[in-house]
Formats: sequence, structure tokens, C-alpha cells
Amino acid sequence: MTAIALTIAGSDSSGGAGIQADLKTFSALGVYGASVITAVTAQNTRGVSAIETLSPAIVTAQIDAVLSDLKVGAVKIGMASNKAVIEAIASALLRHGRTAVLDPVMIATSGDRLLEEDAVAALRRELVPLAMLVTPNLPEAALLSGSPIAEDEATMARQAERIMEAGARAVLIKGGHLKGQESVDLLFDGAAVHRFAARRVTTTHDHGTGCTLAAAITARLAKGDALGDAVAFAKEYLTQALVRADELDVGQGRGPVHHFHHWWPSA
Repeated sequence: MTAIALTIAGSDSSGGAGIQADLKTFSALGVYGASVITAVTAQNTRGVSAIETLSPAIVTAQIDAVLSDLKVGAVKIGMASNKAVIEAIASALLRHGRTAVLDPVMIATSGDRLLEEDAVAALRRELVPLAMLVTPNLPEAALLSGSPIAEDEATMARQAERIMEAGARAVLIKGGHLKGQESVDLLFDGAAVHRFAARRVTTTHDHGTGCTLAAAITARLAKGDALGDAVAFAKEYLTQALVRADELDVGQGRGPVHHFHHWWPSA
């Protein structure tokens, strides 16, 4: 059977993050990708210049169209910029009896805010309880847990527990913002904390890292991996996408990771 994954997210006109990054990741990992667009952004490697959110009705119609026809193995939720769209996504997923990998996209790599103020509470209330996995970075984990940004792994673990109290089945807090020679992510599944570490890659081509990691996890889940195995695979895939990212000559700012590093010849 063809493995199919669905991404519900915003469009990135420069192709490095959002829907585009998700579909590239799915394809690179041998998974058929379907998409539901929640917003259109005008952005490039230097920043976001405009955002237009689609109506809740068309977001709902896209979800219904895909899930009523395709045998989707796993769902990923990315950028959902306002309360109405968040509520529409939650309602549709509940109606179809689906859970999702939730990447709570709040701030772009460039620092531009992607989520309206009233959307944070709605995301915590409506989407976190539907998440089989939430994948916040440190600033996002701080917002979701209502605490200061973590500066060590012990605080990351405590924040993961607090986010799980909101209803998520598991939480993966990404430690890329911490200092050190390793980039450490912590997965809390309600029973134990699992540590995933990789050497820190020095590059300015890191646009779309969060989207790519969550999409890779989703792709592997669609293929039938257990959660821990999916996270481990995705961590290695993203690390290699960062290692090879400087081979891409894309944009004048923070360029994208190399989603097709396995397929394109090394520079």
C-alpha cells in the first residue's frame, strides 16, 4: 500500500518551509504527500512581508476532500495563524477521528511572528488534545507551558510534562536554541524521557528546520514506524539536510535545508 501523509499548514513562497518543505520531505522519504493550505505567505530567506489567512470554510473543505478519499497514514499540522482556522481544523479532525503531529509554528526562522495573539490559547485548547505528538522549539514550549524559555534539559523535560497535561499523547521539545556542541531534543511519552542528540551543524541555511523535522516524523509514522523510531530517523535526516545545506545557493538570507541531500549529487 502506498504510504500517504497529509500536511495542514501555510504556504512559503520561497519554498523552504511550510507546505513546500513538508511535501519535499514526504517525497524525499518515499511518502505520497497531500496538503491543506491554511494561509499564503509572501516570504523569502530574509523574512515574511505579508500573510493572508484562508477562510475556515475552505480549510475545512480541503480536509474533508482529502480524508474522505485518500487513505492517509499520518497527519501533520503546521501554521494555523488564527483562532477560527484552528477551531476549523480541530472540528474536522474530530469528525474524521484523526490525531496529528502538531508543529506549533508561532515564529518564523527570520523572527517574524506567524500566529495572532488569540490563536495561542486556541491552539493549546483545541489542537494540543488532538496531538499524538507536539514538536515545539524552546520559545514555543515556553509559550505552551506558560513558563520562561528553558536553558537546560531538566527544564525542557518539565515543560514537556506541562504540555502533556493539556492533553497531548507525547511531546518532543527541540533544543536547537540551546548552546553546546550537541543539538538535543527530548521526547516525553508519559512514561519516560528519551534523549535524541546530534552534533550541532554550523550553517546559516536553516530555514524550515522545524517543519522538516515534524514532516519527517509524520512520513515515518505513515510508513508504520513506532514513535521513537520515527523521531530517531527524522533527527538523522534533518542533521544530514543541515550538513549538506550549504551546497544550495538559494536566497540572500537564511537559506533552506537540503531536503533532497540523499538524491542530489554532493557538491
